Amino acid sequence: MIEYYPIVKQVHIASVIASGALFAMRGAAGLAGQHWPMSAPLRYLSYSIDSVLLTAALMLMTMLHVYPIAHDWLTVKLALLVLYIVLGSLAMKRAREWRQRFVSYSVALVVYLLMAGIARAHHPLGWLRWWGWA
Repeated sequence: MIEYYPIVKQVHIASVIASGALFAMRGAAGLAGQHWPMSAPLRYLSYSIDSVLLTAALMLMTMLHVYPIAHDWLTVKLALLVLYIVLGSLAMKRAREWRQRFVSYSVALVVYLLMAGIARAHHPLGWLRWWGWA
């Protein structure tokens, strides 16, 4: 199965980018008062991209024998993923006031970037590691 690693990694990276871009676009449009970001086709597209993303992530973990708890960077990334999902849910539909949706959306984008840095660095501090914090 390891022979498929390069392809699975590229699928994972592409789906991370697609998922983040779609969230950023839908969230910004929703904050601007547009109704199309909550349309069924875009929601289903988001679910599809996220399913591919999760499947590729699980395949990579299996191929490389890299698991949460055993690797601190992956544990932090998984915890941030849960936070990102909660914030995204608040930003897209659960928060009642515009200010709450805006703060949830903004923090979700920061968490997304933190997860990307952690994945890139394979270190719990992510981007901060390269800025001399570790």
